Amino acid sequence: MVDIHDKSDEEVLELESKACFDFFWQEANAREGSDGYGLIRDRAPNNPNVASIASVGFGLSAIVIGAERGWVSRQEAYNRALGTVDTLLTRAQNINGFFFHFLDMATAKRVRNCEVSIIDTAIALNGVICAGEYFGGELKEKAEEIYGRVNWQWYLNKETRQFYMGYTPEKGFFGAWSMYAEQFMMYFLAAASPTFPVDPEVFYSFKRLVGTYGNYPPFIYTWTGSLFTYQYSHAWFDLRNKVDREGVNWWQNSVIATKTNRQFCIDNSDKFKTFGPNSWGLTACDGPHGYKGSYGAPPSGYNNDQHYVDGTVPPAGAAGSIVFTPEESIAALKNYYRNKNLWGKYGFADAFNLDVSPAWYDRDVIGIDKGITLLMIQNYVDGIIWETFMQNKYARDGMKKVSLQSGI
Repeated sequence: MVDIHDKSDEEVLELESKACFDFFWQEANAREGSDGYGLIRDRAPNNPNVASIASVGFGLSAIVIGAERGWVSRQEAYNRALGTVDTLLTRAQNINGFFFHFLDMATAKRVRNCEVSIIDTAIALNGVICAGEYFGGELKEKAEEIYGRVNWQWYLNKETRQFYMGYTPEKGFFGAWSMYAEQFMMYFLAAASPTFPVDPEVFYSFKRLVGTYGNYPPFIYTWTGSLFTYQYSHAWFDLRNKVDREGVNWWQNSVIATKTNRQFCIDNSDKFKTFGPNSWGLTACDGPHGYKGSYGAPPSGYNNDQHYVDGTVPPAGAAGSIVFTPEESIAALKNYYRNKNLWGKYGFADAFNLDVSPAWYDRDVIGIDKGITLLMIQNYVDGIIWETFMQNKYARDGMKKVSLQSGI
């Protein structure tokens, strides 16, 4: 039985971090000789046969943390990471180096008719690179081979100079990364590619829409206003004190976005019982009626009405922002920890909602939400992912090529 009595800040962060790591370690295919060895489930306990390539990227980074923290031995971590990288290199279904979003846990083949995903591939590459830098040797060589075969030029719309959003063999390319979101990792990795580089100017081709909320300064917002869009690239790329050619400090942009998201929850706490100063962080997650990628706060491309805001709160919203708002995020996590209904085998449930009857608590955890929680908590505690990942020459070169410079 979990002790739900009040604990220190450090204890709560440690408990959630270890529980997140356990998800990635225990929900991976660890069957030696399996074509899908090392693949990690998209969610648990539901959909036991489906892996997501993004979950694998977070999971490879989690292995680095697990080895560093002594949660598994370095040899165990190395074996799992090397086997996972071998699967990605030789068996995981891909086109031009880009992986399908979802893969069968056993066969590493495409699930249903899912897309070839550039953003989820980028997340996977971040994990591959991170593990390669941490363990070195053969693993690093194979990591660079996986990275080097990705044909970024193929995925680029040459006319708009924007990456397409997705691709399927049946329908071809669709959509566009036309606004700011979580995609910075794509620009950095593509610009630095030793094989299929893309013009760094692509970084300046998306729309930069500026808005405000409350008394906070103007900032560049994302279409959904979901916090993950302000978090993901920051989990690996250290953007602290960096400004781009147009003078934008993207770290500070995420700080403002996070604070406005929290303020929106405070301002609407009279409408939603789930919301409050220590219950905030609207981001893509499960809801009472299924998964929604549109949960978010203003400013955004939506009106943030009840179709997009219904009282659902995911702990990963605040947890994944801990590097931006440490005091506010820790206060939220401690508040969540006092709610025994929110805690399970892998730490916090994906989301909860007190504004439906009966109160709803998700039965599942989702890999990408456990991943951003783990990586950001660890970056806050000791910076191990930033320190490890930024040792990679391509990570550093990619940021330089798009003219991200140290700020004043």
